Amino acid sequence: MPLDLTQLYQNVARVIPPAEWALFLPDIEAITRLKRERNAVILAHNYQTPEIFHGVADIVGDSLALAREAMHVEADVIVLAGVHFMAETAKLLNPSKTVLIPDLRAGCSLAESITPADVRLMRERYPGVPVITYVNTSAAVKAESDICCTSGNAKKIVESFGVPEVIMLPDEYLAQNIAAETGVKIISWAGHCEVHERFTAREILELRRAHPGITVLAHPECPPEVVAVADFAGSTAAMSDYVAREQPARVVLITECSMSDNVAVKHPNTQFIRPCNLCPHMKRITLSNIRECLETMQSEVVIDPAIAGRARLAVERMLAVL
Repeated sequence: MPLDLTQLYQNVARVIPPAEWALFLPDIEAITRLKRERNAVILAHNYQTPEIFHGVADIVGDSLALAREAMHVEADVIVLAGVHFMAETAKLLNPSKTVLIPDLRAGCSLAESITPADVRLMRERYPGVPVITYVNTSAAVKAESDICCTSGNAKKIVESFGVPEVIMLPDEYLAQNIAAETGVKIISWAGHCEVHERFTAREILELRRAHPGITVLAHPECPPEVVAVADFAGSTAAMSDYVAREQPARVVLITECSMSDNVAVKHPNTQFIRPCNLCPHMKRITLSNIRECLETMQSEVVIDPAIAGRARLAVERMLAVL
């Protein structure tokens, strides 16, 4: 089916000016052609820019949604428009497929905050305590854990063990926020997201003063004092669902700022206030390097078989918790 460029632009006209769209078109057309030629699909995280998220992506969502959808991909090639741990997760769930990431430097401050040796040390210090590892980690770290979680299912994963104490790594704020929700004692690690840790409760209160009646939605990777002054806390998918369900007149999403652009496309009657904290790693992914990776089939994500099986088991256990 030919690409309907007029309809495609109408979808994003509120967030992409015509002059910028004209610059994006050659890459969008080329990527669309290359996807057919390579039998490829593009998975894009909610933090990708609108020209990627709405222009070329086949599957979009938060980390949990991308992990779930990756299991059902029938294409030969998966291009992950996101960061490296997401591409590794897609490869774990699709070991026979070619998984590409447009820029190998697209990392994550959380993933870089912990090593497999750190997890083994935690097990030694707290024998018998279940280890829950956030998906924002390397495959090697996942391989040392009992189960993975995302911000969207962390509460459910913690409660699934039915024990009074768990280890949750590496996001300290997510662990603190989930502990407050569940009443379970959570032993945490001092890892933080470089985007979400910069938000403050004072900033939220200033937003409320400047925009009376605004609805504040916060990501659980934010500090607990930020979550405490928000109206709602949840994953990027949960925030998007909240906007669709409640249709607030004015809203602020306390998370990476491309998220607001992508959600705003479908909600023209909601005004989005944008406190713009950008993820430098997500922004390494561009239309031009998506096109280049499909042209050259670089860079391929490869996982050491010695750790892939154990890491896959931790991810599959997460996906089995409904």
